[in-house]
Amino acid sequence: MTEPPPSGPHHVAVMPAEVLHWLAPAPGQVLVDGTTGAGGHSLLLAQRLAPDGRLLALDRDSDMLDLARRRLEGQPATFVQASFDQLRQVLDDLKIEAVDGVLADLGICSDQLDQAARGFSFQQDGPLDMRMDSTSGQPASALLRRLNERELADVFYHYGEERHSRRIARRIVEVREKTPIETTTQLAELVRRCVPRPAGKRGKPGIDPATRVFQALRIAVNDELAALEGLLSVLPRCLKPGGRAVLISFHSLEDRRVKQAFRDRERWQVLTKKPIEASEDEVRDNPRARSAKLRAARLLGDAEHG
Repeated sequence: MTEPPPSGPHHVAVMPAEVLHWLAPAPGQVLVDGTTGAGGHSLLLAQRLAPDGRLLALDRDSDMLDLARRRLEGQPATFVQASFDQLRQVLDDLKIEAVDGVLADLGICSDQLDQAARGFSFQQDGPLDMRMDSTSGQPASALLRRLNERELADVFYHYGEERHSRRIARRIVEVREKTPIETTTQLAELVRRCVPRPAGKRGKPGIDPATRVFQALRIAVNDELAALEGLLSVLPRCLKPGGRAVLISFHSLEDRRVKQAFRDRERWQVLTKKPIEASEDEVRDNPRARSAKLRAARLLGDAEHG
């Protein structure tokens, strides 16, 4: 396990007021934060469940759960290391039939990005790992060794929506024949040499060319889209009638899946006709919120169907 930041969590929870509005936590309820991270949303929710409510705080990353435990000390929270698509199993293990609400913030936690040893960020040099649960699965470096040129191109195109996917994949295959690609700096510099940096607005530089490739690898390493689809499929079996689901996505691959799932009018009453976005003030203070989209829905009861 890697060492957590000594100064405590750095992550700033996205759209906290909007999460509280749409999830509507109340004393006595049982809620789930399926992506606890450093505990920003979890703390806000747990504080509103006392005295006899309960928050189930899930995360795949044991380091993040350790941060959250310290942050939520004294709050009515139960911490479980699990992926959110395992929610039904977690509830069964805890002998809980159903809960009042579920939150999932699908973005990566800033405290994970800050740890170079985790390999999520190209802003600092570290091993190409990218696993949310560092005790299982294959690191990103293993994927770069194992996948052929076409498979790599497919990963970058489908998960990163990278237009230059074939060029990047071809270059990776050429380079790895001579030198293994093991670090974030190696990969980022390789991509930058393949892809021109786009122009940004008002003369500012556009996003780093490595951004989409790193996103794509992280999604592939952690099988994130399959996990999201798993969560969306089990939610109706985890919520009480009238229970609420709030999901925050950070790219179109996630948002499309959430939107499609909530279109099932036999199960869901959509509460947000359009995705909720962060205010200009929040984006100024927390640029990470710029791409966040929040969707909320309410599970229909039997009498409401049809």
